[in-house]
Amino acid sequence: MRQLADIPHPEAKITLFSWNGKYLIKLEKGPFEQTYKVSELDVTSDDDVRALLDSEFLQAALARFTGMRTDLQAAFDRHDL
Repeated sequence: MRQLADIPHPEAKITLFSWNGKYLIKLEKGPFEQTYKVSELDVTSDDDVRALLDSEFLQAALARFTGMRTDLQAAFDRHDL
């Protein structure tokens, strides 16, 4: 796996990788992470992948982190942990 870029963002760590014919977009926030795989056949360059990271996509991904936190806390609560 080759790291192509760290993409600055104030709320999450975003890293772009190239691996096995795919671009991987990895977003991390606290203990949670999301990875999106984009086939190199679907885009012409990593600039196209960066274009996917528009405000609408990032807002949805950040909201998903909140849902992930809520789901994990609910599991802890159900099991009195």
